[in-house]
Amino acid sequence: MHEAELHDLSDDADYAAAQQQESTSTIRCDSEKRRSSNEPEGAEIVYSKDNVTIHPTQFASERISGRLKLIKQSSSLFLTWIPYKGQSTNARLSEKDMNLYTIRAVPFADVRSIRRHTPTLGWQYIIVVLSSGLAFPPLYFYNGGVREFLATVKQHVFLMRSAEDANIFLVNNFQNPLQQTLSSLELPRAVSIACVPSTPDLGGESASHENGERNDVAILDESPSTLRYDRRERQKVHDPARDISIQVLEKFSLVTKFARETTSQLLWETQNNAPSLFERINFNQSILDSSQKLHNDAAEVPIPVPSDPFELNNLSLAWGKPRQPPLGLEEWATFLDSEGRVVDSDALRKRIFYGGVEHKVRKKVWKILLGYEAYDSTYAERESQRSIKRTEYGIIKNQWQSISPEQEKRFTKFRQRKGLIEKDVVRTDRSISFYSEDGNPNLNLLHDILLTYSFYNFDLGYCQGMNDLLSPILFVMEDESESFWCFATLMERLGPNFNRDQNGMHSQLFALSKLVELLDGPLHNYFKQKDCLNYFICFRWILLQFKRELEFEKTMLLWEVLWTHHLSEHLHLYVCVAILKRYRGKIMEEQMEFDTLLKFINELSGQIDIDAILRDAEALCSCAGENGVACIPPGTPPSLSLDNDIFFNPELEDKVL
Repeated sequence: MHEAELHDLSDDADYAAAQQQESTSTIRCDSEKRRSSNEPEGAEIVYSKDNVTIHPTQFASERISGRLKLIKQSSSLFLTWIPYKGQSTNARLSEKDMNLYTIRAVPFADVRSIRRHTPTLGWQYIIVVLSSGLAFPPLYFYNGGVREFLATVKQHVFLMRSAEDANIFLVNNFQNPLQQTLSSLELPRAVSIACVPSTPDLGGESASHENGERNDVAILDESPSTLRYDRRERQKVHDPARDISIQVLEKFSLVTKFARETTSQLLWETQNNAPSLFERINFNQSILDSSQKLHNDAAEVPIPVPSDPFELNNLSLAWGKPRQPPLGLEEWATFLDSEGRVVDSDALRKRIFYGGVEHKVRKKVWKILLGYEAYDSTYAERESQRSIKRTEYGIIKNQWQSISPEQEKRFTKFRQRKGLIEKDVVRTDRSISFYSEDGNPNLNLLHDILLTYSFYNFDLGYCQGMNDLLSPILFVMEDESESFWCFATLMERLGPNFNRDQNGMHSQLFALSKLVELLDGPLHNYFKQKDCLNYFICFRWILLQFKRELEFEKTMLLWEVLWTHHLSEHLHLYVCVAILKRYRGKIMEEQMEFDTLLKFINELSGQIDIDAILRDAEALCSCAGENGVACIPPGTPPSLSLDNDIFFNPELEDKVL
């Protein structure tokens, strides 16, 4: 279950403030439709709700509260959400950043559906999905009011429940029944981002109105390619609101000639490509006007390619140290004392950062880097822990192995996750000999570990993409129990990337946009002019830690470098910046638009020189310094300390001995 569902409301400042405010201004009443002096002539507020909130990150202090309105003008219904000004916060979100989320005058003629989420604990929220395949961030109703909101909408537009999901409400949907079904099946995979021109204002809902700045939307991964799947197979593919991440992530390498408005059709086929999506990050107060102008102008003035203020060749010479040979077995032994403890963990991490690890040493080193074994544990303590954890793994695994066919018939969640895992496993790294050939026992291990993890972390369960993260770990460990526990520690860091609210991905892409603005202003301005400030072209890079971009061996090298947390625990974001900077000239010279940029980025797969990129990333990280740290919100994944010893517990050893 997610944080919002488990949150103790009595300790939440936003909730307490909401409880103190008047609630009488919230619910629309047929006999008392209100009119505001801020609305244009002929506009009527038919619904207004205070303390409707967006959660940009997992921190309560960074939530943004505002007022949600339904406004009727002539025969059209519009939706707006305006954040309050002067909200007290101890977070790093400025008021300008908060205003990025303003939703301004969206006509319901452009809305495809509304998805309602009603957790057992916590707040209800809705996700509004546009007909273009875009979606707004989740809107949380702290004081209730979702039912009244939907009832008001229903009085002004044609609203009907999806036949496949009672929590999905289709708006003005007059398609044939088959198309209705296909659309509704895709809705749970809406993910926050934005890379579209803003919706025009509705009269008085201009930039001067109340708190508003601009529209913030998100792409929905939705595709007619659904037709390729049998309906029964599709129904058990996902945990409806949670498996948001990878469905989108698999599609973008298919982009060849489709423009922005058709990319939503690319997001649901096989698991061979591309990313999910994210909220617009736009820091220029005038972007609303400029993006609209760019959208309307038939011709654009070509952008000259300015000089790079941080040329990578110079930076690499100044800060990026040459790569070293990988850490070998003999050298590894020099870092250990006679009982197996790592003598100098900082020196070890630095050594791995600059050279990586030989494959024959990876099994020993990865268990320590991932936190499964402690740096200061002895050989005897590690062996004892392995025995304890192997037994614990067997107990967890037996939970699903003991489910009878009759039980499984009555266990929908289990059937869904099992079906999705089975489908993904057979498509995982089959070009690698370790996983090639049908009936490969390693595929069975991959299946069993993923299904066991879905019971170990039942709230998160299984999401597509986890198979990609587990595959190299199993390849290195060649042991079921140890692979499971190493994967579990990795998911402690990367699990937020797969959460329903996408806070983990949100915060990382937010930080990436800030870093690009800091380290390459011209490229940032170019993306701003092309209305691509969301940086979701990097989504797959971040979610799968570049696994789809690199050869298998190079992926393992990059991962062990990232896991050292040397220089920064967010080095992967600097890797993103380094890749973008490497190709900035080509991107800007060829005036790449959204679709061509997306195609270009995905075609970089297999062409990235990871050694050069790591040098560049190191140089950029050193150059950014404290300013770079300030770009990254607190709690941005991966946030688990390398010294975390959640798996090594001497008390357990004492009990066994």
